[in-house]
Amino acid sequence: MFCSHCGAEIHDNAIICVKCGCAVNNASVPKPVNPNKSEKSWTAAMLLCLFLGGFGVHRFYVGKVGSGVIQLLTLGCCGIWTLVDFIIIVTGGFTDNEGKLICE
Repeated sequence: MFCSHCGAEIHDNAIICVKCGCAVNNASVPKPVNPNKSEKSWTAAMLLCLFLGGFGVHRFYVGKVGSGVIQLLTLGCCGIWTLVDFIIIVTGGFTDNEGKLICE
């Protein structure tokens, strides 16, 4: 493989060119996966909590069915529980049913 900036020969797994120091197109380099990060979308959870939080929809979305039902029956404890959940989601501390963080 060759550097697209200076034309020097570089190793196939290189991230930068040792000759010119420019970044190499690293599309083939896999991004590290955080095992503690949920596959659920932070944006979806935040919007569901904001607009339908009183019905516990955000809790159903992340798999917390039991607390979702309680939140549905109590209308989010008159909005207090919903507000607390919204703050936790925005600050990045909300977890799914497996204990994985729902974050950006």
